[in-house]
Amino acid sequence: MSQTVESKQTNNQVNEQYKEVYAYTQQILDLIAKDEITKDEAAWVTRETVENFRDHVNPGFLGYRKSVTKDGQFAAVEWKDAGPNSFMDVNGKVYIDCLGGFGIYNVGHRHPKVVEAVINQLNRQPLHSQDLLDPLRAMLAKILADVTPGDLKYAYFANSGTETVEAAIKLAKMHTGRTTFIATTKAFHGKSLGSLSATAKGVFRKPFLPMIPGFRHVHFGDIDMLRKTFEACALVGEEIAGVILEPIQGEGGVNLPPEGYLKEVRALCDQYGALLILDEVQTGMGRTGKMFCCEHYDVTPDILCLAKAFGGGIMPAGAVVATEEVFKSFFPNPFVQTTTFGGNPLACAAAIATFNVLIEENLLERCVELGEYMLNGLREAAAAHTDKVHEVRGKGLLIGIEFHNDEIGYEVSKGLFDNGVLVAGTLINAKTIRIEPPLTITYEEADQVIETFKKVLPLVKI
Repeated sequence: MSQTVESKQTNNQVNEQYKEVYAYTQQILDLIAKDEITKDEAAWVTRETVENFRDHVNPGFLGYRKSVTKDGQFAAVEWKDAGPNSFMDVNGKVYIDCLGGFGIYNVGHRHPKVVEAVINQLNRQPLHSQDLLDPLRAMLAKILADVTPGDLKYAYFANSGTETVEAAIKLAKMHTGRTTFIATTKAFHGKSLGSLSATAKGVFRKPFLPMIPGFRHVHFGDIDMLRKTFEACALVGEEIAGVILEPIQGEGGVNLPPEGYLKEVRALCDQYGALLILDEVQTGMGRTGKMFCCEHYDVTPDILCLAKAFGGGIMPAGAVVATEEVFKSFFPNPFVQTTTFGGNPLACAAAIATFNVLIEENLLERCVELGEYMLNGLREAAAAHTDKVHEVRGKGLLIGIEFHNDEIGYEVSKGLFDNGVLVAGTLINAKTIRIEPPLTITYEEADQVIETFKKVLPLVKI
């Protein structure tokens, strides 16, 4: 038998082996290519999604997703965007997005300029060779040096927030030669092992103990406790490599720092030779009305972490930006901290376009105006329900509504969802739901969110 005949027989066997997988993939690709799908197709998508989450992803997610209707039928499976500030489920219901993928849609869903930049780069070269110099990485690094505060100058690129925190921890260790870090209670910095060591939620940490050694936690906003921790560590010979915190805690419940707190943290770091690492994965890229939240407090970190909205809601992207003095620890061997896809051409194109849009459309100013408008409206709505609402707080379009217990927060969140507004609780503080819409949200949509909140709140029983 000739080699050609043997090869064809082998190929036929392989094709037969994967026949069902091929048909399934083709069915999915055909659906993706459609502008609209039929009711039967929508029902198939819903069924496949629920069954595959249960059988192949994680059945635990089904209890947490807002996909269970009042009669217990799984119905809300998202399918496509419906304008810059909304999305549509597979059955055609539209929701105003006040979750924003945990803050990724700062410039809106599928902003045409970001999409165009990614498509143009996709048509040219989607990924780089890894050996030659890639131009967009260099250009994006310069942009970051230009827009970040103080003397932040060099950038390392990653794919997600937790990766940026991991890189920041490694950079701080390498620069200082120290291994002890101070983080804060109610902090969220990610779930990979290094960043999880800084994260403050026991439910996330306990199954994976021991964490990376050397992490201490102090109360967010308590400068005296931080000072005493520095002093205690110095007494026992544990010099601090860095203090890592969020300028405003996102997953902790949208917790704003006390007046002067960040400046005092900066001063303590300088006093003890520690680095200040600011995690702006959620607060950066205009979310609070400044390009970076630390600018509100006139504080510059030694290391700044970015992700989420950095990719324009189109590409996963993250960055660590540091001063030359700190970053030069990576100079002798640039391969000591690398990632295959971090800083890839598509992600860099998206990030470059995102900065362009933020500036061109004055989204920072818009964030301040819409943020004040929504904050005032939500506070007014909550004023008549102090038995349910503890506080409405925030800065820019990062707003938290804290209730007196978790159950009230869940019922309000579910009621908003049933009425076409998507929100979610914060991961560390379940009593608080976040209002985190795109910075492009309109006044009409903001009014709809506020009115829906007014409608739902009286219906919640306590």
